[in-house]
Amino acid sequence: MATRKAMQVCPTPGCPTLTPGGRCAPCQAKARAARPQPSRRGYGRAWRKASAEYLQTHPYCECEECEAKPQLQRDLATEVDHIDGLGPLGPRGFDPSNWQAMSKRHHSRKTAIETFGS
Repeated sequence: MATRKAMQVCPTPGCPTLTPGGRCAPCQAKARAARPQPSRRGYGRAWRKASAEYLQTHPYCECEECEAKPQLQRDLATEVDHIDGLGPLGPRGFDPSNWQAMSKRHHSRKTAIETFGS
């Protein structure tokens, strides 16, 4: 018999909706609509081209966890991370010395830690 997880209150301030975890659907939609489009955040054609070229020469994840492993044991890189966390609109946004190739799961984890802590 599987145990069921207790419902939680939506973490959006002022929203009383119970959810199985995370934001409720209306709050998710509102947050998504309020976020600027990727091209407005600097992730347009120039960034896609530059990051694709970087991944051609850096095919394996370069995160701290992976850099200790032999290259062929690392995850394949699918995304380019800005080490300073400022993205392409930052002062070093198109400086390859500020980039690292990362797998999706490692980049998502790094971004979550930088954004939400722990």
